[in-house]
Amino acid sequence: MSPLKPIRDNPTSGNASLRGVLQRCAWRPVWPGVMAAALLGACAVGPDFSRPAAPAVQAYTHEPLVATTVTANRESQHFTPGTAVPFDWWRLFGSPQLDVSVEQALAHNPTLEAAEASLRESQDNLRAGYGVFYPQIGAQVQGGRERSAPLENGSAAPATIFNLVTASGTVSYALDVFGGKRRAVEGLQAQADYQRYLTKAAYVTLSANVVNTTIARAAYAAEIRATEQLIDLENQQLEITETQVRTGTAAYSSVLSVHSLIAANQASLAPLRQKISEADHLLATLQGVFPSEANLTEIDLSSLVLPKDLPVSLPSDLVRQRPDILSAEAQWHVASANIGVATAAMFPSISLSGTYGAGGTSFGNLSTDSFRFWSIGPSVTVPLFQGGSLWYGRKAAIDAYRQSAANYRQTVLAAFAQVADALKALEYDAQALDAQAQAQRDAAAALALLQANYRAGTIGYLDVLAGDVQLHQTTIAYLQAVAQRHQDTVALFVALGGGWWNRQDEASGAPQP
Repeated sequence: MSPLKPIRDNPTSGNASLRGVLQRCAWRPVWPGVMAAALLGACAVGPDFSRPAAPAVQAYTHEPLVATTVTANRESQHFTPGTAVPFDWWRLFGSPQLDVSVEQALAHNPTLEAAEASLRESQDNLRAGYGVFYPQIGAQVQGGRERSAPLENGSAAPATIFNLVTASGTVSYALDVFGGKRRAVEGLQAQADYQRYLTKAAYVTLSANVVNTTIARAAYAAEIRATEQLIDLENQQLEITETQVRTGTAAYSSVLSVHSLIAANQASLAPLRQKISEADHLLATLQGVFPSEANLTEIDLSSLVLPKDLPVSLPSDLVRQRPDILSAEAQWHVASANIGVATAAMFPSISLSGTYGAGGTSFGNLSTDSFRFWSIGPSVTVPLFQGGSLWYGRKAAIDAYRQSAANYRQTVLAAFAQVADALKALEYDAQALDAQAQAQRDAAAALALLQANYRAGTIGYLDVLAGDVQLHQTTIAYLQAVAQRHQDTVALFVALGGGWWNRQDEASGAPQP
């Protein structure tokens, strides 16, 4: 991250602050020097932007990264440093239905379409900006009928009425002696780069949102099925309890307790079904269709494959992969170019223009040599006094440059933190899932023993109810841990940039003049 080269900002010594630029441009206050500089392309004032170097850090986390997570649910994940994220990373989850959902979103999402339109707009603005390097040519034909006023000339001659026809062509060319126009086009190029990376960020974010929403929906559906299975089990227990009440071996309060537990579990289904509806509506929106027109496919959580081999980009590569870092770099570049534009505005502007045409009282006169006219010559505009607007405009551009530099550094720091978070999350997700799976197995075994003891009459039904609650809680926690592990895998792919640069049809996106 290259710092801005020092530029004196004292408004009371403007000549001194510009001396370096004048020397750099080999300025001499004589016309031959100006014209020679103009013909040779002169120079471009302002700092020359260079891409910031990658951070020198060698790792994402303070502790060494584990090579493989612990085995949880008979699955472990292996980290492979230096490998690239595939652009279609969602296919690693092994779900054709998920693949179709992502592809539909990428094809029809309005937000992505808007981002692509903004990119095309910035590229067209760049192409338009290249026009400043070419002569501007125009033509004009004008005709009219006029009445002269002889008294205006002190003549006593009678007034005359006549036709006046003129046809002329003009050519003008603004010499970019101090590079202001080149800096402006440089800024347009950087702005196009910025829009390009925003489009890539929209692509990565959209695909991640579809995958995460699909995983969450599958988890909600699994929780509903687990709760419904528990309710079926509790209904069976209710029948046993009612039989025991009729035979006098159990109190009626046990029946009421079972009814209460069943009602509580049934009540928990409504919020889960609401979450599924919200997930369906979000998926429809992401795919660019109305919720009433969505044709979504049910995806089971157990059908999603957990990616085993996880790529981990080198820290030095991350700043060239993440769209948010690259867009922040492009904004920094825009700010750098704007310094050049603001600095060039403080210097004289030089242009050459020529006019050739003919005029007369009829179109026939236009072909006569005596009616032709022409002019050619340079024009120099010198900003002598602007009330400080040019000086402080340049100073504001420098401040914006420093702001962009700080924003870039913050973006890089946040990106590295996100990668570190995702890596540690996957490490701890495996540990949490392993513990939750064991807790679920233990709760199921404990409930089976409690039910057997209850049927044998050795324990009360409150013990069985406690076992039911424990099994339900551990099952829901297990399903949530499975979903969290999948979603944190998505977070790692996104934190590493989303693999957009590995797309086969990826182009530079930089239009040419």
